[in-house]
Amino acid sequence: MLGASLSDVSRWTRTNGLEIVIIVTGAILAARAIGWFGARTANRIDATASAGDPVVTSEDSKHRRALAQAITWSLVAIVYFVAGILVIERLNVPIATLVAPATVAGVALGFGAQRIVQDLLGGFFVITERQYGYGDVIRVLNPGSTTGVLGTVEDLTLRITRLRTASGEVLIVPNGDIRHVVNLSRDWARAVIDVPVPLEADVNEVTTILRSVCKEAFADPSLHELLLDPPTVMGVESLELDHLNVRVVARTLPGKQFDVARRLRQRIAAELRERGIHEIAGS
Repeated sequence: MLGASLSDVSRWTRTNGLEIVIIVTGAILAARAIGWFGARTANRIDATASAGDPVVTSEDSKHRRALAQAITWSLVAIVYFVAGILVIERLNVPIATLVAPATVAGVALGFGAQRIVQDLLGGFFVITERQYGYGDVIRVLNPGSTTGVLGTVEDLTLRITRLRTASGEVLIVPNGDIRHVVNLSRDWARAVIDVPVPLEADVNEVTTILRSVCKEAFADPSLHELLLDPPTVMGVESLELDHLNVRVVARTLPGKQFDVARRLRQRIAAELRERGIHEIAGS
């Protein structure tokens, strides 16, 4: 009796048991291969985009990278699902007998997994509608939030969006929780600079100085490649108790508005100080 049992176990180990080991091992290797191929594809997309334009990644490249990540994630899930079915068959568990329990479990799981389904659907529409992609600078507004979180998209899957904030923090947001997104790096961006000027200053002189600074900035090769056209002095934007604000606007490449704004402020402050026109303290 015992000998027969050991013989059955030995036979099962050499047949179904060995097949299970092969299936599990194959699934792990296949998942790693898919992940490696997906990472290589993403790197190739980045390299192609960098070769074409070293300053900014094109919208098509962002979409292709996000699509490659989503396909990679889906293929890995399919591989493990198929491997699980094959393992169940090798365990001599009839698939038909699992249909009814699986249906009940599926309904129960469906109520508990509504958030996951919502995240997957949200990610699906983000990718297919090209709302944003890898490398985009976005501001995410979650439920109950008024200011939102600003960051650069480092990873985008069907379930989550991973952002890197300016301070280096990593924020992982489920796609189902995202209600409103402001894309600050889509097609082109605008740098808006309000220059505070004392009320006693000559507005015409200040405007002339700012136009000169804008012209010199556009002629600078390091700034010229970030600007789509020369910066424009819009004029007096607002009047305060002790100063007025003169607005300067520059159209830039996607995601470069912050860098351009900082460099323009530096040039404007230096030029106004040299001309004896000082900005308001604390502005």
